[in-house]
Amino acid sequence: MVDAEGEFVEYVSARLPSLHRTAFLMCGDAHLADDVVQQTVTALYVNWGRVSRADNVDAYVHRMLVHKLVDEKRLSWAKVRLLGSVPEPERSPVTPHDDLAERDSLLAALARLPRGQRTVLVLRFLCDLSLADTAAAMGCSEGNVKAQTARALAAVRQVLDVAEMSVRSPR
Repeated sequence: MVDAEGEFVEYVSARLPSLHRTAFLMCGDAHLADDVVQQTVTALYVNWGRVSRADNVDAYVHRMLVHKLVDEKRLSWAKVRLLGSVPEPERSPVTPHDDLAERDSLLAALARLPRGQRTVLVLRFLCDLSLADTAAAMGCSEGNVKAQTARALAAVRQVLDVAEMSVRSPR
């Protein structure tokens, strides 16, 4: 008989970086992503017996991650803020041809999207989930995923085109 706890540790160890990346891309905040992944892994441990019997464990875990993120956003008003004001994030200067500039542009474009559109892009294109798996993870229809994807891609293209034009045009 295989040790269930050993299976859990093996599964989480193999997928933890991917889960963190997915959570970060969905919420845009590394600290929040850490919290959401920790909550997801805790819930996964508690329910591992049921989850491990699922047909697609990865899709099940992605759905758990999405639900934890939604819960976190929904309950964020109840959080205690210890700072007098929110500090401005530090921005380093980058050149237009730098890989970091491209990454920053993409993250900024994702941050402007509504949560559903951002989630669908992350799950479909960065986690490489199928249409059906994305719909299952988000708890919606495949048609909704298609519509959200089309709207999100159009919005990202528009934001990236505007950013690219401002980089090229002299000031």
